[in-house]
Amino acid sequence: MKVLVIMGSPRKGNTYRAAERIREIMQEKVPVEWEYIVLRDLHLEQCRGCASCIVKGEEFCPIKDDVSAVTRKMHDADGVIFASPVYALQVTGLMKVFIDRHSYILHRPRFFGKKALILATAGAVGIHDVLKYLDSVVHMWGFEVAGKVGTLEEFIPGSRNLENDQKLRVAAEAFSAALMRESPPRPGFMDVLIFHGLRATFDELVETFPADYAYWTEKGWMGEKARYFVDVPVNPVYHAVGSIVEWYNRRQTWK
Repeated sequence: MKVLVIMGSPRKGNTYRAAERIREIMQEKVPVEWEYIVLRDLHLEQCRGCASCIVKGEEFCPIKDDVSAVTRKMHDADGVIFASPVYALQVTGLMKVFIDRHSYILHRPRFFGKKALILATAGAVGIHDVLKYLDSVVHMWGFEVAGKVGTLEEFIPGSRNLENDQKLRVAAEAFSAALMRESPPRPGFMDVLIFHGLRATFDELVETFPADYAYWTEKGWMGEKARYFVDVPVNPVYHAVGSIVEWYNRRQTWK
């Protein structure tokens, strides 16, 4: 199994040690090919907000740095760990820039079949917000989020060591199990609604979102028989509500 760690910390501290502990636990049962991408070491420029990647396609981004190489590595990995300490109640600036540079994937998801683990570390507060944010982003990118884990810093030696280790073990085992499972999960209610809502938007606003329309058409998602991004059973109630949402969105664009 190939696991890629996107490390959003600007230093080799608690977040790195937590990721290493996950690696150790996973390798107790199965060999893992492990690779770190440390964002601080990359040539990583901030998004300019030009929207070229969304409207024209990601290949039209005017910034030429290391982002596309990391994207390829995510495609090549079986699972990705997104790791960030909490800075001012959110992910680090490095991680936020990395996510901003992949904004187009929110329109054109592509990591279906890939598993993700979300890791956050903090001194006191903010873990819940960071885990929730990263979960939302990578899930919309197409990843199956197999687990989320947050650890707190030990201000008193040994005070949280056992608690943190137990949390990391649970997350590592859940991630390992997901990597070994081939069958994709069924979409939730909001997943189905998002699929139908986006399809209506890109189908009705082709001139505004030509790259999205072309991508969705190529994937077969514009077809009437498509119920979700991947061919899995969809709850019929979810599909019915999603179809209503799609019809409503189309009506709104006609006004």
